[in-house]
Amino acid sequence: MELELVRTYYPNGTNGYILYKSRLMMYSIELPWKDNLARVSCIPEGRYELTKRFNQQFGWHLQIMNVRQRTGILIHPANDALQELKGCIAPVSFLTGVGKGLRSRLALESLTSLVYDALDLHESVFITIKSDPYEST
Repeated sequence: MELELVRTYYPNGTNGYILYKSRLMMYSIELPWKDNLARVSCIPEGRYELTKRFNQQFGWHLQIMNVRQRTGILIHPANDALQELKGCIAPVSFLTGVGKGLRSRLALESLTSLVYDALDLHESVFITIKSDPYEST
């Protein structure tokens, strides 16, 4: 399975949208790009494998594997990137501003349902992160 996250970068955050089979699934929020510095930057563009993950804080969510010079990069719920993220990606149902959105848990449930179904069938799941070719900041 192949997902795509298309980003627009701003000084105070990164907004995006997640596609599956060229269809919009949800939006995303992240920290701004700050040269891939741990805990303060979004991760580099590229293609990454996704796996299931569980912890007490987020319940079931996703982990992004093999991020250059980074570990523990997750896709988990958050509605304000600067306040709630440390380099991870948060899916959101609606964007409300730069690095801000609403109904993140609902968006994550939709994403994990799709991804977990594929993983349960022993299918690999990848996400390709890239810049929006129609945006320039």
